[in-house]
Amino acid sequence: MERQLPKNVRQIGNVCDEPKIYVEDYVDTFLGQLQEKAMEKPVAAALTGEITKCEDKVVVYISGAIRAEDVEVEGTNLKISEEIWEKIEKEQKEYFKDQKLIGWCLLETGHPMSMNRGAQELHRKMYDQENTIFIWKDASSSDEMYFAYKYNELMQIGGHYIYYEKNPQMQNYMINTRRQNGVTPSEMVEDRAAKDFRSAVRQRMEIKEQSQSSKLLYATSALLVVVVLAIGVSMMNNFERMESVQQSLEQLASAKGTEAKVDDNAQVNDQRVNGENENQINAQSEGQNQEETTENQNSETVAASGSVKASSDTKKTNDAKSEGTVPEVSTVQEQLSQSDYYTVKKGDTLASISKKTYGDTGHVEAICKMNGLSDGNLIFIGQKLLLP
Repeated sequence: MERQLPKNVRQIGNVCDEPKIYVEDYVDTFLGQLQEKAMEKPVAAALTGEITKCEDKVVVYISGAIRAEDVEVEGTNLKISEEIWEKIEKEQKEYFKDQKLIGWCLLETGHPMSMNRGAQELHRKMYDQENTIFIWKDASSSDEMYFAYKYNELMQIGGHYIYYEKNPQMQNYMINTRRQNGVTPSEMVEDRAAKDFRSAVRQRMEIKEQSQSSKLLYATSALLVVVVLAIGVSMMNNFERMESVQQSLEQLASAKGTEAKVDDNAQVNDQRVNGENENQINAQSEGQNQEETTENQNSETVAASGSVKASSDTKKTNDAKSEGTVPEVSTVQEQLSQSDYYTVKKGDTLASISKKTYGDTGHVEAICKMNGLSDGNLIFIGQKLLLP
């Protein structure tokens, strides 16, 4: 099964070159500890791990490091004795039995890494395999260079990754060799992979909690918006109901004014008819004493008869009113001429009606009294107002 690329990584430099180099965090820590020991003399370490392919790319995983106790420096040449190599191979089988030797690291100070110092010849002698790794570190600074053995020579690689995983083999090696390597227990690091894992889990939990809080806040906001909309709709409905009630009150007030107007008209007409009846009756009695009656007198007699009939109808109306029956408005309106009314038009007020009819605004109160209006503003379009 093909190994998957680590997900928890930290990039160092430009990683566009191939092979892709992944250095485990414990290995990087161990090389940093050896860097302090290289201030006195050069220190070397063998690298263990695997060279494989992942996603059609060559990937080198450096999962372990074994210190070479002594490195012989003769001018520009480097030499590691056979005894040191035997010890490295023994420790590799003891601590990293499922890994292979895939490269080495040289830590020194005062000299920039130079190919003519024999590093390339030493690498070719120890690791004559494609894509094996050589690391050079400056003990006095943080400078470092990574090389891959390709086309029979060491070629510099622009960058690499530091990855974080459980690495009990390297951790066990660091604990058991801390005395011979000069690393005290206080310099040992805790299980960084576990710590980073816990940190990643904690961050995911925080992100999840923030997401849940955001969802709750969104739901609360949406509910609040719905409540506000419901209140707004209820207020609009109540406003429409209030307007309807107000219109009903206005119509009732107008109907009351019309009823009062009808009563007044009935009373006025009753007075007029009674007066005409008296006059016509006198005229009729005088005509009976005369022998000749002209055509005009006959007309007056007919009119008198009509007036008597109207008086009789009016009397019946008043009798019905005294008995609690209200006469119809149309019966009263038929007895008045069109000139006795004013039909309200759009934009009319009692003041404008008074001015149109009488030439001034002094008859507003009389119009109100005549039509039984308690409020002069309660008139509507099409309403017929009785003029005084």
